[in-house]
Amino acid sequence: MSPQLFFINNIYFLLIKATLLDMTINNPLFIFAVITFVWFVPGIIVRRYNELNQIKKKEKIQADAIQKLYPKSKD
Repeated sequence: MSPQLFFINNIYFLLIKATLLDMTINNPLFIFAVITFVWFVPGIIVRRYNELNQIKKKEKIQADAIQKLYPKSKD
């Protein structure tokens, strides 16, 4: 490849990169979507994790209560 062709491709790539960055960072809808995603997704993940832990805890408590009602026989 000739150095001039490489230089032109490099400038073209930098121009496209700058244009795409300007189109995304300066777009209020894009920024709103990113902030919303970053704000709500961790909360959803933590909520589901806590719900699963609560369900497991309730099942363990229920199993212990049932085991107390029906103790094992001493054979």
